[in-house]
Amino acid sequence: MANTAEDRQRHIVRAARATGSVDVTTLAADLGVAKETVRRDLRALEDHGLVRRTHGGAYPVESAGFETTLAFRATSHVPEKRRIAAAAAELLGDAETVFVDEGFTPQLIAEALPRDRPLTVVTASLPVAGTLAEAENTSVLLLGGRVRPGTLATVDHWTTKMLAGFVLDLAYIGANGISREHGLTTPDPAVSEVKAQAIRASRHTVFAGVHTKFGAVSFCRFADIGDLDTIVTSTLLPTAEAHRYSLRGPQVIRV
Repeated sequence: MANTAEDRQRHIVRAARATGSVDVTTLAADLGVAKETVRRDLRALEDHGLVRRTHGGAYPVESAGFETTLAFRATSHVPEKRRIAAAAAELLGDAETVFVDEGFTPQLIAEALPRDRPLTVVTASLPVAGTLAEAENTSVLLLGGRVRPGTLATVDHWTTKMLAGFVLDLAYIGANGISREHGLTTPDPAVSEVKAQAIRASRHTVFAGVHTKFGAVSFCRFADIGDLDTIVTSTLLPTAEAHRYSLRGPQVIRV
């Protein structure tokens, strides 16, 4: 079917992006090649930053040319995301003003925030605003701007300018990738600007994300690991790796 390595690798990337992950056995059967050939292709694709290998397969890395939609994110790693969101919401402390980022995990954090005391939530995310709009005691400030279709969040200068006028107690930030070398990254420069501005506007910053985000690198860098106060992820991130991130400054919580 796919004769050259280039053809095979193109097929693998397409399949990974279409379904969220691929496994070696299925790919070998689909492509009519040995598993070792597929493994070699996956290694090459990982070297080019297009996929991350896992035990027995790989998943796509989000990049300038590819980003999963909010709808897709709502179907992957959901139990892990719920645990992380609940733990992140518990870090609220006595914060009264909070930024909640775009993305599915931040949306779950918004749902988990307490409703029994006054809270002002600033967000660029339409789904987050919708989640909290009728919550008792919660005042929602939706940042204006151009709405990105895949994530239903606002971006561009209107968004960042409005955000620059606030001093917030806490920011809940998401990212497409987090690595010790390249910090926090996201595919779109416009989104990157909003995230960077939210971190600048906040006294404390919490990053919440599933284990697959770690080591992944996307196109636009918006923060260093040392800019974070806390990282919340799951126990699927190995202890040793969590410790390496904590050496850069933030507390790392695994749930």
